[in-house]
Amino acid sequence: MTSQTTIKTTGPGDRAPVAPSDETPAKGLRGHPWFTLITVAVGVMMVALDGTIVAIANPAIGDDLKASLSELQWITNAYFLALAVSLITAGKLGDRFGHRQTFLIGVVGFAAASGAIGLSGSIAAVVVFRVLQGLFGALLMPAALGLLRATFPAEKLNMAIGIWGMVIGASTAGGPILGGVLVEHVNWQSVFFINVPVGILALVLGLLILLDHRAENAPRSFDILGIALLSAAMFCLVWALIKAPEWGWGDGKTWLFIAGSVVGFALFAFWETKVREPLIPLALFRSIPLSAGVVLMVLMAIAFMGGLFFVTFYLQNVHDMSPIEAGLHLLPLTGMMIVGSPLAGAMITKLGPRVPLAGGMALTAIAMYGMSTLDTDTGSAVMSLWFALLGLGLAPVMVGATEVIVGNAPMELSGVAGGLQQAAMQIGGSLGTAVLGAVMASKVDSDLAGNWTSAGLPPLTAAQEAQASEAVQVGVAPLAPGTPEAVAAKITDVARDTFISGMSLASLVAAGVAVVAVFVAFLTKRGENAEAGAGAAHI
Repeated sequence: MTSQTTIKTTGPGDRAPVAPSDETPAKGLRGHPWFTLITVAVGVMMVALDGTIVAIANPAIGDDLKASLSELQWITNAYFLALAVSLITAGKLGDRFGHRQTFLIGVVGFAAASGAIGLSGSIAAVVVFRVLQGLFGALLMPAALGLLRATFPAEKLNMAIGIWGMVIGASTAGGPILGGVLVEHVNWQSVFFINVPVGILALVLGLLILLDHRAENAPRSFDILGIALLSAAMFCLVWALIKAPEWGWGDGKTWLFIAGSVVGFALFAFWETKVREPLIPLALFRSIPLSAGVVLMVLMAIAFMGGLFFVTFYLQNVHDMSPIEAGLHLLPLTGMMIVGSPLAGAMITKLGPRVPLAGGMALTAIAMYGMSTLDTDTGSAVMSLWFALLGLGLAPVMVGATEVIVGNAPMELSGVAGGLQQAAMQIGGSLGTAVLGAVMASKVDSDLAGNWTSAGLPPLTAAQEAQASEAVQVGVAPLAPGTPEAVAAKITDVARDTFISGMSLASLVAAGVAVVAVFVAFLTKRGENAEAGAGAAHI
């Protein structure tokens, strides 16, 4: 039997918030806010970890399953595609059927799909189950935010979102460390098997602790055509961003999918004005703070995920670090996100979101500028300084933008708002990797031939130069078997110097994006609906 609290509202236009004192206090574990936070954090940790942990396992998977590079890329792409396309629809499911149910289904499905990947004997099976991981992860993420929104009183919500953001940030940054340990000391399957006991723990905690809160005027029907149009538009957009580095930004296929995405979003927006219960009521975006929060989340993810993408290559291929060593060098970033997120939550509660968000993006811009100065001789202390500053800047943005989006949405749309928040982060991450990757590729292409000639190396044919450019874009020296040691040293120096010039330019672009985000932050404000349904249980 489902435990449930109904959040009363007066109607879609004029909602009367229910004060915490009007609700029945939580008794024991059931519905307790802090235990609810622990429960959803365990589930969310799985999804965030799997976004980055698998990259370390890809070489071992390729060797074991005899997979090509393109097939290995599908292991990551399939997960992100399924996750990004499904998040908003999954949030709507939570609003309709209850966030407790969708969270538990997401946890069980994600853990089961993870176990199936570990048992898979072919790359095709791995990709199929990665799609299922993404779909179930999409159910889990918005539901977690919906549960926090309904459980915590308004004055404690930012602190809860701060810890929630800390878990996501730490899991994302810590994925390569854990992945390196598991692949090196166990096997690649353990990267997925670890989700099974974590999922069981989240399920048990969820059954014992989570209380289902539903808005009285929650949606009662499904906008099937809206779901189809939005899913198609999201797929075209994310697919174009994923394939752009391979196809090229000037390729017709890239722009065909981008055009398809624009048409899909336009048709979706038109349909949403006609349907009785739309998937996303467009009136939601009349809230300037909410819209600014979505844009801010996209810009933050561009700088964060795009910048982090090149840093891993820099540490491993330029400084010759092992995956574990590279992960350990990123600990200042992870550590500052862990420390900074709860502190940011408290600061946002006291000051409102504008100053912390603007300050956080300013620190992010400074950190990205600092990362543009990294070179082959940069020591660990200097690296740690910029990584720590980046983590300190990202923490208030992760917390504040989430609160702005979720807090400015009506209670009955908290799942959709959570889906918007996560979709914005996924799209921003894909956009950052694609756009900054294009900046990197362009810089490497323009500098490589000149640097190669200046080093006194034999000229390259057009085909050889193209192959060398692909290797240099990830910091790898294009060495042919049997290359004399002296020549190999020159090629390595050229490759690393050229890679660093590309990474420097990409970091400066990311810094510019962060500066734009500073101004967007001033359009945000505290959620107008934060108290509508918050605090169903006392703390």
